[in-house]
Amino acid sequence: MRRFAVMVLALFALSGCGVNEVPRLDEQVKAAWAQVQNQYQRRADLIPNLVETVKGYASQERETLTAVIEARAKATSVQLPADITQNPEAFRKFEQSQQQLTGALGRLLVVSEQYPNLKSDQNFLALQSQLEGTENRISVARKDYITAVQAYNIQLRTIPGRWIAAVMYPDAKVKESFTAAETAQDAPKVKF
Repeated sequence: MRRFAVMVLALFALSGCGVNEVPRLDEQVKAAWAQVQNQYQRRADLIPNLVETVKGYASQERETLTAVIEARAKATSVQLPADITQNPEAFRKFEQSQQQLTGALGRLLVVSEQYPNLKSDQNFLALQSQLEGTENRISVARKDYITAVQAYNIQLRTIPGRWIAAVMYPDAKVKESFTAAETAQDAPKVKF
């Protein structure tokens, strides 16, 4: 009985000293990653409606529309391995496909500026608003993911978390985070 009481006391002491921090932070990273994927899926679901709306007005802009459709197809066809947050190559591939889709959408919205009737179409305005809101949600979800990854990686790289992870969670690996595209550092070119 005394031994049982000591074990229970030891378990309570261990739970209070950070033993559960690694799995708790890992679950936060997983939840944040799921939200990032959720927002990217929301964007992918909006794109066909946006493309169809633009098609009616900008039929001669097939190249831009095709680029958006192809970028969406590529972004949604990337097979995400279960360990994507720990797999730098897969993570970068996913990130690049999403950046290509972002670029194609940007070109599509620039094309819309050339068509005054399209700019005033209620369906287009609603879709554009939804897309802008989704891009903001993606940004927030990515920020939340970056914050969760930072806390998790700090736990794995600092003491005592490093020791606890080595003993209790040897399969715990540092997670990948988003990085800015190389072109994001270039100043935008504005032409009038």
